[in-house]
Amino acid sequence: MSNLTDVVIIGAGPYGLSLAAHLRETGLSFRIFGKPLSTWREHMPTGMKLKSDGFASSLSSPAPGSRLQDYCAQHDIAYQDRDLPVGLDTFNAYADAFQWRFVPNVEAKNVSTVEHRRGIFELTLENGEHLLARHVVLAVGITHFANMPDELLEIPKDYRTHSFHHHDSKRFYHRDVVVLGSGASAVDVAAELIDCEANVRIVAPESHIRWHNPPGERGALSWLTRPSSGIGPGWRSYFCAKYPQLFHALPQALRLKITRRHLGPAPGWFMRPKVEGKVATMLDTQLLGATLRGNKVALIVSQNGEETAIACDHVIAATGYKPDLSRLDFFGARLLNEIRHVEKTPVLSPNFETSVRGLYVVGPAAANSFGPLMRFMVGAEYTSPLLAEHLKQRLKNTSHVFVEGRAFKPA
Repeated sequence: MSNLTDVVIIGAGPYGLSLAAHLRETGLSFRIFGKPLSTWREHMPTGMKLKSDGFASSLSSPAPGSRLQDYCAQHDIAYQDRDLPVGLDTFNAYADAFQWRFVPNVEAKNVSTVEHRRGIFELTLENGEHLLARHVVLAVGITHFANMPDELLEIPKDYRTHSFHHHDSKRFYHRDVVVLGSGASAVDVAAELIDCEANVRIVAPESHIRWHNPPGERGALSWLTRPSSGIGPGWRSYFCAKYPQLFHALPQALRLKITRRHLGPAPGWFMRPKVEGKVATMLDTQLLGATLRGNKVALIVSQNGEETAIACDHVIAATGYKPDLSRLDFFGARLLNEIRHVEKTPVLSPNFETSVRGLYVVGPAAANSFGPLMRFMVGAEYTSPLLAEHLKQRLKNTSHVFVEGRAFKPA
């Protein structure tokens, strides 16, 4: 019985840490696995600023004094709910303090396998440890879901990378680099490449870069015409951020359409002076393919109906993320087949539960069920208290099952 726990959380990003902080208040036993905030520490450009406003950049805990605003006040760091970008270093320091205070039991280990038998989950860790869990929550973030365009797959990996793998771009000093994309990741990577004295070009299918409006350009009545929310301005964003349960109740086809189309690529306003006039751009340009010519990448593109080739030393795909359960290699084929899905993402109940009883999914992989809010850190403020309370109630009155001759309470 010593290796049985009520809940296992896989992932120690904003959603995993926030849920763990709420579970501590329920009295349930839980274990959380993953390197805390590894995406933010190891896969974001150095010197980056968060696109989300200060009020939407906190981890979630039921305890007082747990928000980013509180941390900044305690450490005499300038802070505003809006209009003052949050530096990555500030956020990481805050996240460190949050984790040590509210989730000190994080285990920096990876889960190797997850299996489901007769109401109990059996997990194996990378160190060979085996454990049993009544519930499993996937809070894997974007780590597994980097989207590499098919057109780049024919060239060697040494010549192509995803923006997820660019924490430090010093190796591109004086090299010719093409960045594919026009969103925040593309602009952040391009700005860092400039600082490393690379020769940078942005290539994207969009006709223009959709910068967020700076504070002075929002207008006196913007609160009425484009109300603020944790995921951006506008009434649609406001609905998605404030009413994820109503979003969940929409017809599936409409949910999928909104999730696909809402909130396209858009870098922060504060990055504009860092790249405009300093980075060459080819917009309204479609990528057709890529090949290696000698030691150079030749990108075949189409612009205004004309096909041409762009030569570079390296291409970085800042082309976003596409959640896909089949890319979670710790799931076996049998368990994957038990999970009802749409567009390779799980179909979830109002409590974030998959069709496998006791298995839950939060974060970006839940966006097709609960909307664009799940793509942002602020979504953890909605998800964590709801799921923690649900798990607490679920475990109040459950009957026992037998696994290999031993009695356990199932999910």
